[in-house]
Amino acid sequence: MSASLKNDRLLRALLRQPVGVTPIWIMRQAGRYLPEYRATRERAGSFMNLCRTPELACEVTLQPLRRFSLDAAILFSDILTIPDAMGLGLYFVEGEGPRFEHPVRNRSDIHALGVPDPENELRYVTDALRLIRHELDGAVPLIGFSGSPWTLASYMVEGRSSKEFTRIRSLLYEDPGTLHDLLDLLAEAVTRYLNAQILAGAQAVMIFDTWGGMLTSGAYLEFSLYYMQKVVEELIRESEGRRVPVTLFTKGGGQWLEAIARTGCDAIGLDWTTDISEARQRVGEKVALQGNLDPAVLYASPEKIVREAHKILAAFGAGPGHVFNLGHGIHPGIDPSHVAALVDAVHQVRKDA
Repeated sequence: MSASLKNDRLLRALLRQPVGVTPIWIMRQAGRYLPEYRATRERAGSFMNLCRTPELACEVTLQPLRRFSLDAAILFSDILTIPDAMGLGLYFVEGEGPRFEHPVRNRSDIHALGVPDPENELRYVTDALRLIRHELDGAVPLIGFSGSPWTLASYMVEGRSSKEFTRIRSLLYEDPGTLHDLLDLLAEAVTRYLNAQILAGAQAVMIFDTWGGMLTSGAYLEFSLYYMQKVVEELIRESEGRRVPVTLFTKGGGQWLEAIARTGCDAIGLDWTTDISEARQRVGEKVALQGNLDPAVLYASPEKIVREAHKILAAFGAGPGHVFNLGHGIHPGIDPSHVAALVDAVHQVRKDA
């Protein structure tokens, strides 16, 4: 794999280096809002077949780049591949999301788990990465990702998505030692998984902590952020002669920005509830910031989308260290022409540093 990139401004922005324009990519940029994605998904037969077939995962990864002048590709996969590889039996119910056939509910369940080998049980992911890198041919960087240990544990213990997450929160208070055992195991699994992604061609990585924001402040630091920091400390940070930036994203994590910045990550992803100007003041020059347009803005007219994008850019201000993104994933019902308006609006604003 060649280390040369035709467009490396995402990597430079994540490392707080000067760029001519703010780079942009979009969480869930390869998704149901694109008719070509829906056609490929139908051809695959199921979401998991789409994830587990490297050629199809590569195809949907590249689809948004054919439509929009995005500054990065992100691996098409799911955050729950690790627990699936642990034997929990991941499947999806239409309209309800992910479920596990074999959730872990007690100490014996948890202690029976092993760390999957990324080049064995998760080989379809690394094969997809290698194929995507080949097909990108240096056009833009490729982002790899994983769910955070806490977020993976939340799904594994509940067996599905939940509004209350009562089972794992009960475990947290009733038997924190067992929960720490699970999180330790998952931190090792996430580290191995992300390092395998880097070796397979990922040029930046991101950890999605979808459910950290439901915790009390003390519990977040102990059960979520601590384990993300463990992962960050063990990641490969240089590959192909370049630094490999790592971004941490906790949905609802605005109150912990200073603590997240101390983990050693290169960038913090912001959801739309945190003011980016305030976030920049709080973290200073320690890390870059990614975000954070409200995804619902994309339902508005292109003119309003442009206006709201310019507000985010102005709020961040001059200087390096900003990657434009939504504050969470793009919604399935968005008009692709609205996404084009957003990408163009971000690229039309020149940076002075």
